[in-house]
Amino acid sequence: MQKLPAFLTLSLLMASIPASSQTLPEGVERIQIPVGDMVFDALAAGPEDGELVLLLHGFPQSSYSYRTQLPVLAAQGFRAVAPDQRGYSAGARPTEVSAYAMGNLVGDVLGMATALGAERFHLVGHDWGGAVAWVVGSVVPGRVRSLVVLSTPHVSAFGRALAEADGEQARASSYFASFRAEGSERRFLENDAAEFKELLGQWGSMSEADINVYLEVLGTEEALGAALNWYRAGTGGATAATPPSIVTVPTLYVWSTNDAAFTRATAEATEEFVTGPYRFEVLEGVSHWIAEEAPERLSELLVEHLQQWREH
Repeated sequence: MQKLPAFLTLSLLMASIPASSQTLPEGVERIQIPVGDMVFDALAAGPEDGELVLLLHGFPQSSYSYRTQLPVLAAQGFRAVAPDQRGYSAGARPTEVSAYAMGNLVGDVLGMATALGAERFHLVGHDWGGAVAWVVGSVVPGRVRSLVVLSTPHVSAFGRALAEADGEQARASSYFASFRAEGSERRFLENDAAEFKELLGQWGSMSEADINVYLEVLGTEEALGAALNWYRAGTGGATAATPPSIVTVPTLYVWSTNDAAFTRATAEATEEFVTGPYRFEVLEGVSHWIAEEAPERLSELLVEHLQQWREH
């Protein structure tokens, strides 16, 4: 039997996507991406033959975090796709903690790009999605046209900072232990998900409607436990003894001054691990939730970077 082109496979899968209460901008569609025995839910916009831009979300969010950027990139002729990553998509939710090791997360990104028909692609990542993006950009540079990371420092810079037990970054990341604790998903969802809502509010301003969208994705112990397995499977940063992974592809790193998770010193150290064309952009007065708090500025930065490094 002749294999269907990726875009036809995706079109057929779209018919089975469950309904959602998310209000999406015009031109943004829901698709599903098959990778091996898993199926990832995703939001997509733009021409199917445009250069692929994959946008990876962080914790505790979903593809919805890029709802503003998707139509902007589509208007520039890119095929912009934001997946719900491993554990966040109901069809890609293994139960073992080991299934969330970095190697598997990187494999998901490469598999999604292949399923979408792209040998090479642009990659954008925030928070945990940013950690994955740094690794993809360093280990398979031949497939990455350009890289954009929001908030998250390079994994080697982050790992080195965490190794200083009494350092500022180690203190800022002390919440990791709480997130990794057995049963933490129950704690997050108790009392009408009070701790989940507090996390999104504590790290910056986010509307109640947007928080409820993320709860729609992660509002069960099964789903939230899978998302927390990213923390249980590893720190997201290389250890001090790990050889640094150098990034050679064109890179834009966006950090914001009110980010409670990542310190300025760790962010500034990222430059040491990028030898390709590099731009470090600082957003003043913006919290960890860059896409929500500075959507227009983020869209501008993405367009500038992607236009500069697009192939055609």
